[in-house]
Amino acid sequence: MKISSPAFENSSMTPKKYTCSAENVNPPLRFADIPAGAKSLALIMDDPDAPAGTYTHWVVWNIPPKTVAIDENSMPPGTVGKNSAGTTTYIGPCPPSGTHRYFFKLYALDLVLSEDGIETRADLEQAMQNHILAEDQLRGLFKKS
Repeated sequence: MKISSPAFENSSMTPKKYTCSAENVNPPLRFADIPAGAKSLALIMDDPDAPAGTYTHWVVWNIPPKTVAIDENSMPPGTVGKNSAGTTTYIGPCPPSGTHRYFFKLYALDLVLSEDGIETRADLEQAMQNHILAEDQLRGLFKKS
């Protein structure tokens, strides 16, 4: 399974457009080689370099496994959870200082998750336990100028 973006290469700088320094919209994402047995996909974007610990920027699950792309500035089909700010929107990279790493993590699951009891990343990670068929990640970097 593979997650990529036509907007930036893995481990390269995230274009400013997708950050708090500009339009703050999600970048386009592409998915490939989803396992045949996948019943749903989940997506988590986070910043493990945040000063107070990992900051969750975006959480979406129950994405149909036939999904091959998420367009720029759009919400994928599925259920959106709360990010670290307590909202259900994409929050672009916005490090207080230095260069931070931002991970887009894609998971293929062997089930469609219940809509009940999942609100946050922690809830999602618990619900996904023992149901992950494959996973991949795309890393972008960002430093405010």
